[in-house]
Amino acid sequence: MSELSVVIAGASGFLGSNLREELERRGHRVVSLVRRPAASDNESTWDPYAGELDRSLVRTADVVVNLAGSPNLGNPHSRRWAERHRESRVATTRLLAETIAGASTPPAFLAGNAVGWYGDHGADELTEDADSAGQSLLTQTCREWQAATLPAAEAGARVCVLRTAPVMDRSAPPLPQLRLLFSLGLGGRLGSGDQYMPMISLRDWVGAVAFLAEHPSASGPVNLCCEPTPTNREFTRALAELLHRPAVLPVPAPVLRVVAGPVAPEILGSVRTVPAALREAGYELRDPSVEDVLATGLAGTS
Repeated sequence: MSELSVVIAGASGFLGSNLREELERRGHRVVSLVRRPAASDNESTWDPYAGELDRSLVRTADVVVNLAGSPNLGNPHSRRWAERHRESRVATTRLLAETIAGASTPPAFLAGNAVGWYGDHGADELTEDADSAGQSLLTQTCREWQAATLPAAEAGARVCVLRTAPVMDRSAPPLPQLRLLFSLGLGGRLGSGDQYMPMISLRDWVGAVAFLAEHPSASGPVNLCCEPTPTNREFTRALAELLHRPAVLPVPAPVLRVVAGPVAPEILGSVRTVPAALREAGYELRDPSVEDVLATGLAGTS
């Protein structure tokens, strides 16, 4: 594979730092967009809320990746948290998409998103062609987040919307918190446990996104998830078995609705995603099952 010039927004985060490391390992040149004075030639300062960035850098790149956004963890009852969560994703995506649209030869745009885009679909299998359902907080955010990529797509850029499932790894939420709960014997299914719960290992997420960067035939929405998608009950059983602990304390749905507030639909909703676009593009999952994802995540395998 020839060397690519890649610009990453959000490269200091959990996913971004691992992706940057993998792309550099593969011989690509990576420049990180940072919200502070650049400390080296591998960084470039930007302020997405003021519309400030090095447009020439972005427009002459081969691939632009946006993983910027405020943390997913926060007070679900806080309007301020919800607005910051939405705006940090939509504003950064829109600025990069509009900048890419101004290039004579637009670079590819790998735009962060989440499987929350689909909303609750029960037991239906969801390929990338499935629609978006419901008005939950995160589903609405994901719609706006994806819509912000349109300037780049309309200008002819290759756009991959990274519909990411929760990434299970011991170095970042939610797996460390779940491991602690289950180790203390406090783990259990959520609600009925029958809802489908997509996820992916860190090494598959990184491997898949690097693959998409390197393969110009891939475009459109891409489900980044394992296959098959487990139910919450299956996930609970698999994690308990790996930790050799019982999982006998289910959390009733009414309690979750009170505690989680506006994000309760994401916890209790059912999203049975299928990585059809990845499969069609030729990427083979290293951790296809829930047992594989959790074993790799708990071991911290890269």
